[in-house]
Amino acid sequence: MKHLFQKGTNPTKPTFLMLHGTGGNETDLLAIASHIDPEATVLSVRGNVSENGMPRFFKRLSEGVFDMEDLKLRTEELHEYIGQAAKEYNFDRNNVIAIGYSNGANIAANLLFTYSNSLKGAILHHPMVPNRDTDLPDLTDVPVFIAAGTNDPICPAKESTDLEKLLTDAGAKVQLHWEDFGHQLTMPEVEAAKKWYDEL
Repeated sequence: MKHLFQKGTNPTKPTFLMLHGTGGNETDLLAIASHIDPEATVLSVRGNVSENGMPRFFKRLSEGVFDMEDLKLRTEELHEYIGQAAKEYNFDRNNVIAIGYSNGANIAANLLFTYSNSLKGAILHHPMVPNRDTDLPDLTDVPVFIAAGTNDPICPAKESTDLEKLLTDAGAKVQLHWEDFGHQLTMPEVEAAKKWYDEL
C-alpha cells in the first residue's frame, strides 16, 4: 500500500496508523498526528480503491451504502499490511492506534469490528457503523474516541450513538465527543482527541 512512514523519537509511544477521508492521501493527517503526539511513530496509508480518481479504503454502492464484500476484503488487506509494516519498519505491532477521518475512520472501525487485537486503540473522526450484521470480537478495555457532528449531513447522529453502543457492548471504553461543524474535521475535535489521548 502507498504510505508514508515517520519513525518516532520515543520508542515507548504508539505507532499512529493514519487513515484519510475520501479523496485524501497519506499526507492529509500528518499535522494531526504530530499535534496529538509529536514523539509517536506514524504510518500513514493511502486507500487502495479509486472512486472517480479519489482514493478510498473500500468501495461504496452510493453515499453511506458500503460494498460489504469489498469492505471485508480491504479490512483483511489493511490488517495484514500493518503486520508487514511492523516487521519492515521494526515497530511494536501491539501498540498501534488508528486515527481515521470519514472513510478512513470507517475502515478503522471495521478493524475493531473484525479483530480483537488489530488496534490498541482508535480515534475515529466522523465514522459510521461499518457492519451491522456481525458479532464483534472481545474489545475489553480497548480505548476508542469518536468525534461526531450533531448536524453531520453524511453521518447522522444515530450512526455515532449506535457505534458507541456496539463498541461499548463489546467491552471497549468509548468516549463520544460532539461538535456542530457538520462533517468537517475541525481543530476543536482534534484538541478533544489529544486531551483523551493524553489521559490514556
